[in-house]
Amino acid sequence: MRHGIRHIAVAVLALAVGATASAAPEHQAPAANPLVGSWHIAWMENQDAQGKIVRRTDRQGQLIYTPGGHMSVQVMYPEGEAQEREGPVQYAQGGYEASWGRYDLDLKRHTVTHHVEGAMVHALVGRDLPRFYSFADGRLTLRSTNPDEHWAVTWQKD
Repeated sequence: MRHGIRHIAVAVLALAVGATASAAPEHQAPAANPLVGSWHIAWMENQDAQGKIVRRTDRQGQLIYTPGGHMSVQVMYPEGEAQEREGPVQYAQGGYEASWGRYDLDLKRHTVTHHVEGAMVHALVGRDLPRFYSFADGRLTLRSTNPDEHWAVTWQKD
């Protein structure tokens, strides 16, 4: 009888370990993922009508990357600022920008691709948005890989 109880206990333990392992997400971000965490916006840079780069520090926002491959971003623009399309893609509506989904990281090319599953601007849903990323002074900067977009957003880790 004792051996039977021991075998049952071992079987239950094996099932529990197997169930925990199979509950792990299918998409795992690399262990050395430098993007993982919560970031707040430090500044945005856009090209004005004369081609000059303008740094704006009057926006508020949050960017989150999880180890499991999920991302979300929110940016609030100053009240009263016109949200005209500043490039080939519209990201904000009514002074607010928000999207979420999954992401893929390419450490060799220094790119992260946001796979948009939901967004304030519905036209972004289902799109893949590749971004160059770089680090300087503990800050993360994202830039579009689209040569027609002339912007950069710099984030500070929370």
